Amino acid sequence: MGKIVAIGGGENGHGETIYETGPFDREIVALTGKKRPNFLFIGLANDFPDEYYQVMKNIYKDIYDCKTDYLTLNDIVSFDTVNAKIQKADIIYVGGGNTSKLIELCHKHDITELLRDAYENTDKVLCGVSAGAICWCRYGDSVDDDTKEVFKVNGFGFLDILICPHSNRESFRLEPLEEMMKETEVPAIAMDNAAIEVVGNEFRVLRLEKGSSCKKCYWKDGKYITKELLYDEFVDIEKLYIMD
Repeated sequence: MGKIVAIGGGENGHGETIYETGPFDREIVALTGKKRPNFLFIGLANDFPDEYYQVMKNIYKDIYDCKTDYLTLNDIVSFDTVNAKIQKADIIYVGGGNTSKLIELCHKHDITELLRDAYENTDKVLCGVSAGAICWCRYGDSVDDDTKEVFKVNGFGFLDILICPHSNRESFRLEPLEEMMKETEVPAIAMDNAAIEVVGNEFRVLRLEKGSSCKKCYWKDGKYITKELLYDEFVDIEKLYIMD
């Protein structure tokens, strides 16, 4: 059970950006163990899910030869349609955007429990970037689109961590993170150009060549502790959760 790749930053080549996330995408495909896996994209956190899907299709279909599909806004009102697409998928990739919006829609349309079953009872690869990384965890930090206030949000809770993505490129998130961790019972993982890869009861850190950072953050004995996670080989997942 349990394959998750939670990506904390890196560009996927949309707009004028350079495609950076190839190492993560290759690992996601390899984790399926299939020559031509079924890729399902969930862009519900984004205001433009159709356009976002085209970006991901360009990667997973054109580069990695996956069979691609996505959940449209019309799809999610039909439980049977969502269930069928999730059952068919080998890879379920959640895109970035507004985490609160994503979680609300998943709860409203009973998608959360379908994803939980996929995590607990199948070997599907659950993955995503930014909001699509946060969603698999107990908590994440999120940025208000209007006020730019940073606040804590709930995820699905599959992993007992808080994820703070884009921690280098959006360093304004780090001060609010330190404050919110005073009342958070699990560690935070602040990362950029890095990903947490979980397979069963083990995890490791994947990194891009440039700008990679993956730090565990928590309070202990009145001190705020940040330490780089250096596990590039799989280790027991308790090493991700422990605050020592």
